[in-house]
Amino acid sequence: MPKKVGVTKKISTQIVPVVGMAESVRTELLSTMKKLGIVRAESYNKLGSINYWGIDWKKAYPEVRSFRTPESLGLPSKLMEWTVSDVAKAITASQAACTEAIVKRIYKKFSGKKNQDKRKKFCKQLKTLAFLDNPLLHRLVRKEFQRGHSWVKNQIIYQQAGYKCKRLSRNTYQLELAGVKSRKRNKILVRSNRKIKGQIRLIYNQLLPRFEIHFFVDHGVVEVPSERRSIGVDKGYTEAFYDSDGKAHGKGLGRAATKKSDRICAKNRNRGKLWALHRRLEKLDPAKSARILKNNLTRKTENRRYRRNQAELTSIIGAASKSLFNGESLKVFSEDLTQPIGGKRQSKAMSRKLNSWLKGVMRDSLQKWANWTGSVVTEVQPSYTSQVDSVTGTLLGERNGDSFTRFNGVVLQADHNAAKNILARGTDEEITRYMSRAEVQAVLLRRTARWLQGWGLDLVDAVELEWLDSKHTKNQAFNQLLNGI
Repeated sequence: MPKKVGVTKKISTQIVPVVGMAESVRTELLSTMKKLGIVRAESYNKLGSINYWGIDWKKAYPEVRSFRTPESLGLPSKLMEWTVSDVAKAITASQAACTEAIVKRIYKKFSGKKNQDKRKKFCKQLKTLAFLDNPLLHRLVRKEFQRGHSWVKNQIIYQQAGYKCKRLSRNTYQLELAGVKSRKRNKILVRSNRKIKGQIRLIYNQLLPRFEIHFFVDHGVVEVPSERRSIGVDKGYTEAFYDSDGKAHGKGLGRAATKKSDRICAKNRNRGKLWALHRRLEKLDPAKSARILKNNLTRKTENRRYRRNQAELTSIIGAASKSLFNGESLKVFSEDLTQPIGGKRQSKAMSRKLNSWLKGVMRDSLQKWANWTGSVVTEVQPSYTSQVDSVTGTLLGERNGDSFTRFNGVVLQADHNAAKNILARGTDEEITRYMSRAEVQAVLLRRTARWLQGWGLDLVDAVELEWLDSKHTKNQAFNQLLNGI
């Protein structure tokens, strides 16, 4: 048995519907949401400034209360405080995302061990307003940081002290929520399979439309071992994941995504014809034009179908992530696909299908199941992982669809080959996560040249033998290696 070094919590968010409330309660809740929307907007305008970089969310309420009191809106102080704290946490998360993007830029600009101290200095300055004195960091923050604005007027935050939960039947609970007036509680009925506790978020979902309760569920803890098995994961379109052990996870993803994309494309083509007909009839036959607009060009049914399609794709990805970890604590290496792939033109049909590729959902799903199993997900530089021969670690070979043909004619499964390369990339000290594509290409060309040298060949010979793609000749490192530099 591997030695245990700690535990991690298994937490998820559950959404339960509100199934009953009085009309007076509904009116008061909607009114309170609207007032708290004003608080949210003003809090974002105040705390979203650079001057509040790194602010502690616990100190946010006094800052907002200095210009907006709860009495001015007829709100209880606690409801306003909980809302401001929620806004401050969201701003902190936005600042963290900005910091991560800037760190990537710093590592790209100052790569290598010789710049290690400089990188540490910049990262330390980013934690406080000290970056304002650094022209480079100040410029990067201005470029990356998107000052938030809020138009959210459909939710209320309640802490545990702001409500009481009472079980009425097996799956029905009654919540007594703190009202606007002192000692007055608003009673609502909720359908849930567990008792609600902790912080909750009451949201009015305008699409369904209905009131919902969002809350965290603690599913216990999982023990984290000191040693984890390493595995490489290739994210794909046909299958959600393909691991370095040769197993595919989420095989129906590509089929479902293509079906959804084709359906939307055909639907929008027909809608375009109806829009043209509607505009043409606006003057000739206004009544018919109005009927077309009302009965054929609304989005209600399509939005419902779109949500159903998205839920299906998310379900496939979630099941694939669960299958990948299979309850085991792993060290997972995956591609960092946060940056768009530039300089690669696709057909319109292919672009449309790739636009429906939920790579962000894949990333979040992997991280969720990693947290639940005590695993670690490490992202690596993705360039050329699908074009490298995993056997030799060189650029000799060619990928065509699901097949990778090695220089000697042996055919490998392309996704399995890529997953093995990602696993190797995870422990590669020469190729770091934030290197540019050209730098990665140069490193791989040097390795290819060394491997060919053992056969008494060079890069030009490999190109002539069609082992090496001729596109690599455009890299500066190619000519340098030929000249012996």
